[in-house]
Formats: sequence, C-alpha cells, structure tokens
Amino acid sequence: MKYISTRGEAPSLSFEDVVLTGLASDGGLYVPESLPKFSQEEIASWAGLSYQELAFKIIAPFVAGEVPDADLKKIIDDSYATFRHDAIAPLVQTGHNEWILELFQGPTLAFKDFALQFLGNLLDYILKKRDQKVVVMGATSGDTGSAAIEGCRHCDNIDIFILHPHNRVSNVQRKQMTSVLEDNVHNIALEGNFDDCQNMVKASFGDQSFLPEGRQLVAVNSINWARIMAQIVYYFYAGLALGAPSRPVSFSVPTGNFGDIFAGYLAKQMGLPIDQLVIATNANDILHRCISDNDHSKKELIHSLAPSMDIMVSSNFERLLFDLYGRDGSKIKGLMEDFKSGPMVLKEEALSTARELFSSYRLDDDAMIKVIEDVYESTEYLLDPHTAIGVEAARKTRRRTDIPMICLSTAHPAKFPEAVRKAGQSEDPALPHHMADLFDREERFSVLEKDLPKVQSFIADNIRA
Repeated sequence: MKYISTRGEAPSLSFEDVVLTGLASDGGLYVPESLPKFSQEEIASWAGLSYQELAFKIIAPFVAGEVPDADLKKIIDDSYATFRHDAIAPLVQTGHNEWILELFQGPTLAFKDFALQFLGNLLDYILKKRDQKVVVMGATSGDTGSAAIEGCRHCDNIDIFILHPHNRVSNVQRKQMTSVLEDNVHNIALEGNFDDCQNMVKASFGDQSFLPEGRQLVAVNSINWARIMAQIVYYFYAGLALGAPSRPVSFSVPTGNFGDIFAGYLAKQMGLPIDQLVIATNANDILHRCISDNDHSKKELIHSLAPSMDIMVSSNFERLLFDLYGRDGSKIKGLMEDFKSGPMVLKEEALSTARELFSSYRLDDDAMIKVIEDVYESTEYLLDPHTAIGVEAARKTRRRTDIPMICLSTAHPAKFPEAVRKAGQSEDPALPHHMADLFDREERFSVLEKDLPKVQSFIADNIRA
C-alpha cells in the first residue's frame, strides 16, 4: 500500500513513513493510493467480532504487512485495554431509531482516544524498531491534546509539545493536559486562538531547521493518516451492531477539523452501506456554508460552549476535495492557493457530489443548550455540547426514520460543566473514578506569546538529549 499527497508533488510513501511524516513536503495531506473494498458478505461475516478483532480486519489492509499481524494485533489490544467499557464504543438509544455512539469511554473521555491510543502505541513500535527519536508537535482546541499526551507519555523515543489557546479550552480539558508531569510532556498555552496554534504547527512542519540534528517532527493532529484510519473502525462497529450490511445506517457527526466525518466517508467507500452522513457544526460553520451555499470563506472565529469545534479552517476537508476533483493534485494545489487570499468556490460538479454525500446543519450555543435540556428531560441522558449539536443536526436533516441514525458522542459531559449548567443541571456532572482527583493535581504549562521563533526556541531548548 502506497500513500500519495493531495497536492500531487510529494513522493509516495510506505505506511510507516507516512505515519512519521504527517504533512507532505508539498503541503498536502497523505491518502492511500487506493482504498481496500469489502464485500457485503465479508462485512456480514464480522457480526459479533469484538472491537479489537474488527479493528484488525479493517486496519490490516492499510498496513499491508509492514507490521506483522501478531504485532499489529498486540498494538490494537494494548490501545483499547485502557477503555472503561468492555464494548469500547457502546450504543445508547435516545429516540425512535436514534442512537448515541459513546466514543468517550477512553482514558481522556473523548473520541480522540480511539485514534491517539493507537497512534501512540504504533509510534512507539516503529521508533523502537528504527532506533529513532522524534518530536511530536500538535495543536488542540481541547480534546486532541490530552489524548495525544496520554498516548505518548510513556514513549521513550518521543518528546511531545502541545499548543492550546490560552484560556480558551475548558478547565477539565486544560487540567487533563497540564497535570501530566512526565519529563517528555510539554504544554504551551498560546496567547491566540486554535487556528493560530495550528498555523504554528504547519509552519514548523514546513521548516524544521529549529530542531537538533537527527530529530524530526511527527504530527498527532488529524493530518496524520493513522488517526483517520483508526476512526474508520467505529463506523463499521456501530453499523454491524444495528443490522448492517443487510440494512443501511446513517451517522451524524459533530464536525470541526473534518477528520472524524471523513473516516465515515471512507467507511462508505469501503463498503459499509451508509445512507446519510450529517455534518453538524456550531457557529463556526465554514463546512455547513460550503455544502449549503458554496461559501467556503474564512470568518472571524466565534468562541462557543462547544470549543472543540471552534475552528475556522477544517484541515481534513482537503482530503475530500482531492476525491471530489478526480484525485488531481494540481487542481487541489490551485484551490488551496486561492483559499489563502480569499474564499474557495467549488466547481458545480464537485459541489453536487459533496451534497449527495453529505447533509449539513448549524447550531448556535442557545439552541444547543435547549437540546441538552430537552434530551435530558425526555430520556434522563446527559449530552455534552458537541453531541447535542450532532443530535439536533440529525433530527433536522434526517431523510428516513426507518434507517438507524447514529449520533457520534465525541466527549463526556463532565468536560463541559458550563454548558451543562446552562442547560438546567444543578450540579456539574461527575468525572469518572480514574479522574475524580483531577482538580487537585499539580499543573505545569508555559504561557507563550504568538511568536513562532519564540515557540520554536522553547521546543528546541526542552528536547531531551
């Protein structure tokens, strides 16, 4: 299996190399040269497999033997051993043929654990094999950072630096990152927003001369292909649990950087019968505007009660555009160049295909709070703000009630007590047992101004010998 860049100019890479490379040298994102396809009979034969067994079936073709099967199975087993629920991704019914897929059963209470526990173990395996040390640099709007730190904190060959926007993540999200005190973990609170953090990461990947000789940057953001690959699994898992492939299923996905819903799109391309994929956005609605009005333009970032979706530019959308434009890298390069200075306008054929593939809906904070309130009143099930946006988007765009609608629950409500309180809860939701003492834990982080050379100097000075 070879991997190619969405902009068509970077060399194709093997699986292991693409995991270590992240962003392509031409600025594009890596995707597989071709996707594995599964027949309906093969998918049906997976009914009843454990999450770990199913993950092996889906991930193995992307690895194509570079990691021996026994080693890959161990990496998968180790990655999900820390999840609190035996089902790994349990389903809860909240309405007629409406289901919540709980993706917050991992160690940091967010869906990012599915990919980042796997990526941390995979990186550790590859780096030990190659006797190589790397620097992980990532940006987070809240959940990626803690999941990446949890995945990498025990890796001898990794120094990890996570940038988050100072005072713009929830207290739980911040403490989950900053209370990890291992020598290889560094939290940078940047005086800016998430897009400022992400732009610094992208700039640093473009010029890594600030690093000591022999070190390279590795991405843990969803530009890393291994993260997208790991997320495909839970679409198949949920679909199989609700009758696929003998009947279709639909999904609604709270969407910020487009990685999670892109994994759903890939699951559909690989053979899972998905009827509807709903892009659910908060007030930062560039993807909804693009699908509904062909308006892919940057607007001022709005800070919301669903901070993990407070993103102005969705990086992974480029991977979809690559398919919409016939996998022509030169066209994507042109589109992305245009987008630097103004709005991106999709050609009619690409927009029409996108609308066939995706529905979309936008929800602001007030409407989201009402959804949390209403769902709790009718079911006594407490949604986090991101999941609430997904549930309402599903209800507003749903085409067929005879097809199961699965709403991805991307985080535990305890991570967002402010939203939960505004929705009428008299007490903050309790953190799970393993995190009950979170607010008593010591913190360590560095507040840095929005200055790329200063951030890069901080990283260079704190890499272990």
